[in-house]
Amino acid sequence: MDKHILLLEDDALLALTIQELLQSEDYKVTLVSNGAEAADVAYDTQFDLYVFDINVPDMNGLELLEALRGAQDSTPAIFISAAVDLGSISKAFEIGAQDYIKKPFFPEELLIRVNAKLQKHSSSKIIYKDLEFNTSTKILKKGGRVLALGEVQERLLEMFLQNIGQVLDTQILLECLEKPSATALRVAITKLKHTTGLNIRNIRAVGYVLE
Repeated sequence: MDKHILLLEDDALLALTIQELLQSEDYKVTLVSNGAEAADVAYDTQFDLYVFDINVPDMNGLELLEALRGAQDSTPAIFISAAVDLGSISKAFEIGAQDYIKKPFFPEELLIRVNAKLQKHSSSKIIYKDLEFNTSTKILKKGGRVLALGEVQERLLEMFLQNIGQVLDTQILLECLEKPSATALRVAITKLKHTTGLNIRNIRAVGYVLE
């Protein structure tokens, strides 16, 4: 069955460009141009992915996703926005976005991110050594026993488990934090290592890698 995407974008030309590109890849796309309409559609229909612009009429994309998360909607979300301030980016991840792409961008870049999110989401369990992490429910088990993680550690864990053996740039990891700083990142990763036993190594001046 085709994956169903809700696209919220008030720039008509960009919206149609994105819609046509996604449909050419066999995605089903519902296009809306304002936040209120998006909220109505999202409450009535089950989607596989949200792609929301932030600065749209009636209800902005951040307010919309926050409302959906408050209604226990855990559908993966990607934000697109001309806003580049750290506050908007931090808010997006704080309320449960999976990705953030800044305008202007090549539509093909968005397609790459959409493909990655839906492919990963289709397989909701990641098993690594004695860990089992469900990306839908965010439940982590170690040796069959459930471990409790905070939201920041959950985001970091998912990022590392989806990129095993790859060095993750510090800037990407900072986006997982509610109040990004190098110190806060070090503390969060240290806690994650202590809780899970994962071998996460710091690559000086570059980032971190799960080996």
